[in-house]
Amino acid sequence: MTGFSFATAAAIRFGVGAVEALADEAGRLGRRPFLVTGSNRGRTDPVTGELGEVGHFALDGEPTFDDATAAVAAARACEADVVVGIGGGAVLDLAKAVAILVGADGEPLDYAEVIGAGHRLPATSLPFVAVPTTAGTGSEVTANAVLSSPVHRVKVSLRSPSMLARVAIVDPALTVTCPPQVTAQSGMDALTQCLEPLTSRMTNPLVEALALAGLRSASRGLMRAYDDGRDLAARTDVAFCSLMGGLSLANAKLGAVHGLAGVLGGITGAPHGAICAALLAPTTAANISAMSERDPDNPALAGYLLGAEALTGVLSLPSLLDWLSDLAARLDSPTLAELGLRSADHDEVVAKAVRASSMKGNPIDLTEEELHQVLAAA
Repeated sequence: MTGFSFATAAAIRFGVGAVEALADEAGRLGRRPFLVTGSNRGRTDPVTGELGEVGHFALDGEPTFDDATAAVAAARACEADVVVGIGGGAVLDLAKAVAILVGADGEPLDYAEVIGAGHRLPATSLPFVAVPTTAGTGSEVTANAVLSSPVHRVKVSLRSPSMLARVAIVDPALTVTCPPQVTAQSGMDALTQCLEPLTSRMTNPLVEALALAGLRSASRGLMRAYDDGRDLAARTDVAFCSLMGGLSLANAKLGAVHGLAGVLGGITGAPHGAICAALLAPTTAANISAMSERDPDNPALAGYLLGAEALTGVLSLPSLLDWLSDLAARLDSPTLAELGLRSADHDEVVAKAVRASSMKGNPIDLTEEELHQVLAAA
């Protein structure tokens, strides 16, 4: 066994009712909380009554570098000493970006991968408390924030160990009001973020255990949560899958699904989870085919078999591919074309995706032709 390291939030509270500890946890970390939420503040008011925030930023849609600039300015203006994010992955990503950029000298784009200067982020951050209200991104336990640049037509990350939350509060009851479409899209993202780290070049035994536990939970709960959002046991399974995915990706990287998804999100503006849902089965098929032909001893093939068993109960790669395709169909997942991708954009997508950070974790280097085939199949 090779050595590995593992990093995550300083503390994790998981379970129904966990959010009741929010005010106490934030108060332990600071006296002037800055709150980041989605555009519908009414959804978060019931859990922030005792927080006593000194400032608030409401995010509408996916976070951009302009949003980060504005939110950082607002946090500085009210002299915040702790940042609380309550919302989906987009909100949590913006909140953790605010927490670390408050003490930075440069503009947010100066610290971006790929399209920015890639400057090192500050070594310290304001304390950050993460409270997810969807079950998908696992952003509450990751050390990066994804921001979009409409000018560059791409999504990229700010990344630093200092961005890890001091406290992650995962309360499955907060996801009960998510509509079926959001449940499906975020759930497919969570599932992807377990399967990709499981088969990543950078996986390790701890990640494997967490990712497999997450996949088993997704198999039990995702369709049930989609069919009946009030099923709290199913919601708990999907929230657990999301948490396991976040822990896994933060310590083993992702793969070609996310390498393509970041580019596609910037070009189409489509929801990240919907893009992952369209890509997961064809990308998995491309990886398995490429390894079988060019690298049959690649340990990721065994990882896919374990994933197949966790999801389907059968150690079979064809069963895995069939299960993933069937799940996307049952969740009414749109195709990439339905999400706005034009055939004329394929060359740009592939050219940008091969440089994406997530591609470094893919178990095998896919050729540009193989990536084009994935886009066509998705």
